[in-house]
Amino acid sequence: MAAAAHAAEEAAAAAEDPQPAQDVGAPEADAAAEDAAAEEDFEGPRRRARREREERRIAQARAQAIEQNRREAKRRAFGHTEEAPAPNRRGVIRGLKVLMWSALLAVLAVGAGLLLYFTPIMSARATVITGLTAITEDEIRQAAAVPSGTPLLQINTDTVAERVASIRRVASVRVQREYPSTLRITVEERIPLVVKDYPDGPHLFDKDGVDFVTAPPPPGLPYIDTETPGPNDPATQAALEVLTSLPPEVSGQVSRVEAPSVAAITLILFDGRKVVWGTTDRTQEKALKLAALLTQPGQTYDVSSPDLPTVK
Repeated sequence: MAAAAHAAEEAAAAAEDPQPAQDVGAPEADAAAEDAAAEEDFEGPRRRARREREERRIAQARAQAIEQNRREAKRRAFGHTEEAPAPNRRGVIRGLKVLMWSALLAVLAVGAGLLLYFTPIMSARATVITGLTAITEDEIRQAAAVPSGTPLLQINTDTVAERVASIRRVASVRVQREYPSTLRITVEERIPLVVKDYPDGPHLFDKDGVDFVTAPPPPGLPYIDTETPGPNDPATQAALEVLTSLPPEVSGQVSRVEAPSVAAITLILFDGRKVVWGTTDRTQEKALKLAALLTQPGQTYDVSSPDLPTVK
């Protein structure tokens, strides 16, 4: 009984003055906190900045989603869809400006063209003619038929050139506009190369065989002896080819060229000597051989075969 009473007293004393219970989990919690702090210190500035940017991106996406949901709810509440975003107004304005300037430049160009075409601002106030020896300027102006004061853009230069070329003495002509107010006409006249007598007088022929004028021949002009001289006659063309191939010191001695055919060309010199030419084959070579042969005495010089030229 005494032992039981003693045990009861001890239990009561323990109840009255309890001992603090030992916290078993406290060391583990402290260790976890220390590990987290160490991990946070180990994170470094770069990793921390990356984590913060990711958090901001997530927060922004969440805010956008909330705003989108709000708009959708508003659309459903009012019963209409959201208007599409307006196009880029800056690009539209730039395109309109480009179009406006292009149209303005086109209008100005057309207006300037019409102004120059229909008004005497840039008109032919002067006509300059060059290249004349036997033809007079009045003949050229008359043939050109361009009234003074005609706007240059209204002058058809090809048509004017054709009118001037109708003068038989004109071999070629070129017509140019020279702004602001000049029309230039450049003429190349035909030069007589041979002459042939006709009932109405001597006719002069140029290097192309064109009979361009009836007039007294210049002194020393060779006479051509063919049946039908002209630009389309083969015998005439052969005779003129021979004459134009001769060096000046030889051509100046020729008084007559006979061409009954393309294969029987003969030259007669002023002193009566005769040159048997033959065909037009190897013409340049024959001309060189003839220049050397004429330094030798003789009456007949045969270069029809340039490999065996002879003097008689």
